[in-house]
Amino acid sequence: MAKYANLYEYEAASREVLSAMAHSYYSGVARDGITLKANREAWDRLYLHYRVLVDVSQRHTRTVILEQEMSAPLLVAPTAFHGLAHPNGELETAQGAALQDCIYIASTLSNQSIESICEVSTGSVWFQLYVYKDREVTLQLIKRAEKAGCKALVVTVDAAMIGTREQDRALRFHLPNGLTMGNFSNEQRARLDQTSEDSALAQYVQSQLDPSLTWSDLAWLVEQSALPVFVKGIVRADDALLAVYHGAQGVIVSNHGGRQLDTAPPTALVLPRIRHALGDSAVILVDGGIRRGTDVIKAIALGANAVLLGRPILWGLAQNGQEGVAHILSLLQAELLEAMALCGCATISSISTDLINPT
Repeated sequence: MAKYANLYEYEAASREVLSAMAHSYYSGVARDGITLKANREAWDRLYLHYRVLVDVSQRHTRTVILEQEMSAPLLVAPTAFHGLAHPNGELETAQGAALQDCIYIASTLSNQSIESICEVSTGSVWFQLYVYKDREVTLQLIKRAEKAGCKALVVTVDAAMIGTREQDRALRFHLPNGLTMGNFSNEQRARLDQTSEDSALAQYVQSQLDPSLTWSDLAWLVEQSALPVFVKGIVRADDALLAVYHGAQGVIVSNHGGRQLDTAPPTALVLPRIRHALGDSAVILVDGGIRRGTDVIKAIALGANAVLLGRPILWGLAQNGQEGVAHILSLLQAELLEAMALCGCATISSISTDLINPT
């Protein structure tokens, strides 16, 4: 793993080990990919106004999210179909995240079941929930996540329909023979067979997931579980306020990695508005183009409690299973420690807004 010095090198190397369809799916974007590019550019446009003559001889990246201690403000974002990158799929991802003491958010569309993921993980696992038209299916997923030992629910709300990913459509994305969705035994929900003219995932979302969700449905979901609920897919301050009003403990500022609505705003741009609206009343997490330790500092300075990593985790998984996942996280943590020293920050709590907007 030492031959890869940063996340960009992992990204380049992933082309060598992933199938064309898997690489297309993981890297894919909606329409023209404007939002994907904007996510990255927004972090790059921010400059760090570092402090000097601060004692940073002793530093650490430890932090706490909802009473869960973490080695760094890094979570593994929910992404589907890890079996395309490694035979053991999400089992390896969960173990790799645990090796670095990072929270892993398992997707509804995992190739492994939530029970098997939690069984192998020695760390903290959350469960990302898509809401199905059949509410009983949704309730069963919630109860299974609770019983398996998940510590929180993450409800994705920016997928009323799937954004058109033209490359997936051209390749007619589907799961290869033998690979199914582990959270379902019903063949209609577990399989994504090849279709004649479109992405199998697009057809699945259209047939199974509920596009009629409203805020009252979120309130209903919160009532169904004792677990804290996060709402993922927020880019507006007023929606963040509504999420908290309807019972969410936190929000995840996310545009789905540019995979849903193209030309959605970059997360770095909207993050400070959302923190200003919520104050200290809720936990705010953010994803979208995080690739360097300096990005993590910027995100925290703008109001996030922690960040999520999506695609880079898959690159590490494809290279070397759980060790690749752990190495991705350790690289970013090491970069964060270096950036903290050079910014005059000994702890995560000392990262403040004036690093971005000096007084």
